[in-house]
Amino acid sequence: MRIYGPPPSVAPRAALAAFNAEGVHPSDLAAFVDQDGVAIRAGHHCTQPLHQELGISGGSARASLYVYSTKEDVDAFITSLEATLKMFEGLGE
Repeated sequence: MRIYGPPPSVAPRAALAAFNAEGVHPSDLAAFVDQDGVAIRAGHHCTQPLHQELGISGGSARASLYVYSTKEDVDAFITSLEATLKMFEGLGE
């Protein structure tokens, strides 16, 4: 898993995380977590020059939080992400 952006100890961060999982296209990741009712974005997020600078050709996935997001929302995202990554890992065996 690669999370993009500075660590919180270096600079304040918005309540979002752009990331990529090795071997899984961000659009595939977004489609599978959507099956669990979890919405994340996939693509360039209006930052294609930054993606190019970082050497990211297929975009990234992005999870975003807001004031109405709950702990249960975050837990559901993590559970779905872990299950999806495990499923993709099993495809390579």
